Amino acid sequence: MTNSSNPINSRERLFRRLALLTVISVYLIVVAGGIVRSTGSGMGCPDWPRCFGQWVPPTDASQLPPNYAEIYGAKLKGEVVFNAAKTWIEYGNRLIGALSGLFVFATLILSTTYFRKDRAIVWGSLLSFLLIGFNGWLGSKVVSSELAPYMVTLHMLLAIGVIFALLYVMVRSRAEWYAISLPKANRSILNRLLFWTIGLSVVQVVFGTQVREVMDEVMVAMGEAGRMYWIERLGLPFYIHRSFSLVVLAFHVALLWQLRKQAEKGLLAGWTKALLAVVLVEILSGMVLAYLAVPAFAQPIHLTLAIVALGMQFIILMMVNAQTFLRVVTPSVPSYSLGNATN
Repeated sequence: MTNSSNPINSRERLFRRLALLTVISVYLIVVAGGIVRSTGSGMGCPDWPRCFGQWVPPTDASQLPPNYAEIYGAKLKGEVVFNAAKTWIEYGNRLIGALSGLFVFATLILSTTYFRKDRAIVWGSLLSFLLIGFNGWLGSKVVSSELAPYMVTLHMLLAIGVIFALLYVMVRSRAEWYAISLPKANRSILNRLLFWTIGLSVVQVVFGTQVREVMDEVMVAMGEAGRMYWIERLGLPFYIHRSFSLVVLAFHVALLWQLRKQAEKGLLAGWTKALLAVVLVEILSGMVLAYLAVPAFAQPIHLTLAIVALGMQFIILMMVNAQTFLRVVTPSVPSYSLGNATN
């Protein structure tokens, strides 16, 4: 059982730092993926793992075979004029993915420190490693399928799974810090709201990927000159995504209200304020996309904040259910007590 009285050795401190860095690196993949999609660079490298058959991508068309348009024309879907920016954006995305994979592997190796103390950390690290490895392989299939919508969506859902697994490992290794005490009745209300909010948020992310697929088609059909009219051409997927956002927002409001009632100060209050800030900025970025002609800078921000909010919801879920997720036995408290972190 994890207990705050257990001494923390140097290897465990190192693991905690590494777990945090690994979570950050995986979020950077989400940012990079958003930049790839917003700039239309998904096929910047039409093959995998190489890029135009090279380990170091070209910076100029002169570095490509004379008949490269014939070789890669079908995959490039007619966009055969070499674009170095798109090529390096996609290649940078791959490099960040590879770096994150190394971080996850290092986390798995160092997690053996907990093999006797808390094996759930080891299994969680192993699951993270397997998931990110599978998602890396799936990334190659996304390229070979020429960005098939179902592959892109599955790729995103697996990325969320990797983040959840890593967050579990990170939070569990710091269980004595994240655990809070809440009355049973209050936990029950929060759990229902958290499960619904997380589930609906995941569905909203899936809807968002569908909108992005339609956006790709509209961009090709109308070109940059028609940017002001892109939103009008998105059709039903956009209206579903926009309307469903009201449902997701309603659950966030209810969740944040309940969280605010549970803690006016302490760790839970801090996470509540942070989640509120993320949700507000995400809504703002969505409005910028809808009403300011889909500026490229806002697209990765909108996606990243959605995944950040999901991660924060999952952390709060673990905090509220410390005995289940973190194996920390929290004392029973009366309904008027505040949920504070155990330091």
